[in-house]
Amino acid sequence: MGRHGVPRVGRPRGRGARAALAAGLVGLSLAGFTAVGHATEPVLVEGTPCTPAARACVDLVEGEAWLIDKGVVTYGPILVSSGAEGEETPTGAFRVEWKHLDHISGESGVPMPFSVFFAPGGIAFHEGSIYTESAGCIHIAREDAKVFYDTLGVGDRVEVTEPDR
Repeated sequence: MGRHGVPRVGRPRGRGARAALAAGLVGLSLAGFTAVGHATEPVLVEGTPCTPAARACVDLVEGEAWLIDKGVVTYGPILVSSGAEGEETPTGAFRVEWKHLDHISGESGVPMPFSVFFAPGGIAFHEGSIYTESAGCIHIAREDAKVFYDTLGVGDRVEVTEPDR
């Protein structure tokens, strides 16, 4: 073990070590990616399109979301709805910026209970109809919105994906 309890990654030693490296048989996992030989592929949490670094994961294509802890799904999948055409939900990796239990939209005056804001422009997870498109937010059913609100904290990583089909 190295400093701070992080395993040391050293050079393989012994007979065949160079051949193993050259053949790409030695892999290292680092920050959600696996390096094998010269190729780097993302490591995904089983059943999701997100990396183990995510605390919340959204698949816009399937309309699903999960909560994740240390690379393990702890809640979900749940059904969600996202932004309408012209008001698409942004994709990428974000951080929870702030939360508000009884938020009211400044744009439309619509209630946004259990809001967890994670992207620029006021994009949040919040209670809303999973059958209605939003202005960019992720709508979640009431009970699920409570769980997301109670579980996610400021600074938690949110990954919003649109996997290729």
